[in-house]
Amino acid sequence: MDFDSHNTAMALGAADLVNLATPGLARTRPYEPPPDAELAERTNAVLQAADRHATALGAADVARLAAYAPQLRAVFEHLAADEQDGAVGAANALLAQLRPFPVLERRRDEPWHLYHRSTAGDEGSDWAARLTLGLAAALGSRFASRLGVCSAPACDRAYVDVSRNGTRRFCSTACQNRVKTAAHRARTQGT
Repeated sequence: MDFDSHNTAMALGAADLVNLATPGLARTRPYEPPPDAELAERTNAVLQAADRHATALGAADVARLAAYAPQLRAVFEHLAADEQDGAVGAANALLAQLRPFPVLERRRDEPWHLYHRSTAGDEGSDWAARLTLGLAAALGSRFASRLGVCSAPACDRAYVDVSRNGTRRFCSTACQNRVKTAAHRARTQGT
């Protein structure tokens, strides 16, 4: 699935940021966001994966961006609970808060690209706006069902399903295999 390469990258970046910057459960283990220095390094890696032209954010901008992660998580959680109206409400609340506006920018001798900035005026909020717009693009299309939270027990990591058939329900192959193995064991012990 690729509803638009830029918006797909931003939605994937949103899921990665949510998984990095929000506590919960990851593959049966409690998860806490990493300490500040590691959070900055890993957040910048997420942003670089979403946009190869991304410049590294400083600690203050990483902290501002990470502060939006719980609100981004709410979009995924509402969709996992089959509450599309709630997901749209969460995305709209973020959009109202960030009030993104488009700008054309040229980077590294490449053609002009359309980017979005936040009225907050800092890079962390600008990135939050871009990631939210990626989620909003999915929510406003037939691809909303491709966003969610892992269906495996003891895991609450977000995912974006970019598969061809759109049937992904797990954050990773590890969680999918764990669930399939448990189901197989239950079937073989029951016979």
